[in-house]
Amino acid sequence: MARFILSRLINGLAVLLGVVSLVFYLFQVLPGDGAQMTLGQRSDLASLQSVRRELGLDLPPFQRYLLYMNDLSPISIHPGGETGDAYAREHGGVILLKTTDRHLILKYPNLRRSYQTRQPVTEILLTALPGTLILAISAMMMAGLMGIILGSLAARYVGTSIDQGIQAVSVLGISVPSFFAAILISFLFGHLWRGWTGLPMTGSWLLTDPFAGPRPAPAHLILPAITLGIRPLAIVVQLTRSSVLDILSRDFIRTARAKGLREPEVYLRHILPNALPPVVTAISGWLASLLAGSVFVEYVFGWHGLGKVAVDALMTFDMPLVMGCVLLVALFFVVINVLVDLLHAWMDPRIRLQ
Repeated sequence: MARFILSRLINGLAVLLGVVSLVFYLFQVLPGDGAQMTLGQRSDLASLQSVRRELGLDLPPFQRYLLYMNDLSPISIHPGGETGDAYAREHGGVILLKTTDRHLILKYPNLRRSYQTRQPVTEILLTALPGTLILAISAMMMAGLMGIILGSLAARYVGTSIDQGIQAVSVLGISVPSFFAAILISFLFGHLWRGWTGLPMTGSWLLTDPFAGPRPAPAHLILPAITLGIRPLAIVVQLTRSSVLDILSRDFIRTARAKGLREPEVYLRHILPNALPPVVTAISGWLASLLAGSVFVEYVFGWHGLGKVAVDALMTFDMPLVMGCVLLVALFFVVINVLVDLLHAWMDPRIRLQ
């Protein structure tokens, strides 16, 4: 098991390296200038050159890449003297090797500072991450619970109008693009029918009260979570229906019924435990996808999260912030995939990791 986890983590590090390298070099070919975006359109040439030197944009692309990977690495090389000491203090580092010219520093990964706000990228991401996690987990819980119930119901009444109606709704959910569903649901339930629903059209998880300070606003979560959960709900319904129908045709189910077990007991003890592993795979995979794919939903509903931060950073050509968002989402994909493999081994004794 330890060897399996180690191999998956090594593969995950390779994936992260590939993602960072690809996104970094994409920024080199895009028609944009981080220094120009930082200073604005009325900046003079001397100011532009000064900012480019400060941000390292005057260096060749490969040298910039090596410097960025040096900052990102937990063990990095930096100039010696007071400069290296200050860098180690700023990033919570420990100097492993100290010479007159170079310092070898063990530190937290440095995602640099935003071009626009000059805030550390790590602080910006940590501020936006809770909103995305709350939205994605809420949407996935809704989709998983409702999908399993509706999929089991469709399999139980296969071929009837109930089954056909559930399948029609799930196909519609798969077909509707996220941005269209977000606009439609926001307009209908948050604007046109707000008198009946009482739900706001836009808003984030926290409201800032000038007297009481930030406070949670659960009503703002309902419409974005439903919108984000429509597509995974449709997938879970289809997978649950197919998996339950497959298990219902097995001999051990007929044996359990022949023993006189009641139908709810057959479902809870024999059908669902054997039908759920592929459904769990879909749910966990969609959780990682929702963390990355909530951009349109967050933007339409004004929800403060990683998706909105990434879009704003792309519009201003804020490369460190975009790189931080991409790296964090890729890290979620890697970690969740490893956890899914371990969860499979726990749920299904037929799986042997060796």
